[in-house]
Amino acid sequence: MIVKREIIRIDEALCDGCGLCVPSCAEGAIQIVDGKARVVADKYCDGLGACLGHCPQGALSIEVREAEDFDEEAVEELLASQGRPSAKAAQGHVPTPSHGGCPSGKLMPLTPCEKANVPSNKAVLGSSLTHWPVQIRLVPPDAPFLKNADLLLTADCVAVALPDYHAAWLPGKVVLMGCPKFDDAEMYIDRLATLFAVNDLKSLTVLEMEVPCCANMGRITHEAVRRSGKSISFERVVVARQGQILVREHVSI
Repeated sequence: MIVKREIIRIDEALCDGCGLCVPSCAEGAIQIVDGKARVVADKYCDGLGACLGHCPQGALSIEVREAEDFDEEAVEELLASQGRPSAKAAQGHVPTPSHGGCPSGKLMPLTPCEKANVPSNKAVLGSSLTHWPVQIRLVPPDAPFLKNADLLLTADCVAVALPDYHAAWLPGKVVLMGCPKFDDAEMYIDRLATLFAVNDLKSLTVLEMEVPCCANMGRITHEAVRRSGKSISFERVVVARQGQILVREHVSI
């Protein structure tokens, strides 16, 4: 049956055939064919996007289009033909990296030493949020609060991993949040490109998580700036699951 749904899109112009996305697809839907990654049939792709963060070239994204409906029985047959474990057999079990699943789905208890703590020299403040809504998909590019804004693009999980998010990062900034794994990356790029084109931002900061499938926010921002036709620099910050800052770099386009 043909339905309109989310499904993986592979940009062949960007794909270099490295194959890193293949084991990350638990359904076996992606294979290397003639030197390029391809979804061998729409019915094998569930559209959840566990493969997204595994492409170093940013060739993978999620699009919404008419496609053959996802077929679990066909997936089981495909996995059996590939000699891979049954997807059904893994249901109800905690995934580990050897299963080829996305690391962001791994259940991870944090010991007291690993838990994020507010630095002792910082006061615990109330909310620093100055506007609503905050989701990228809900904020129009011409929203009044975006004019001359210090914009903070935040991957959703950062706000609960980064201990001083409200105290140190959000004050004085306009925040837009989104999930680069589950939302449509192309929609984000188009919306942000328009936002960058119609607003003169004072500054732009991108906060993303360390886990691969949540690490597309920087690439999305880079492409959106390119499409906007403007020369915009931004700060890219990568946050660990335990709350540490792993990377802090300046990106110029």
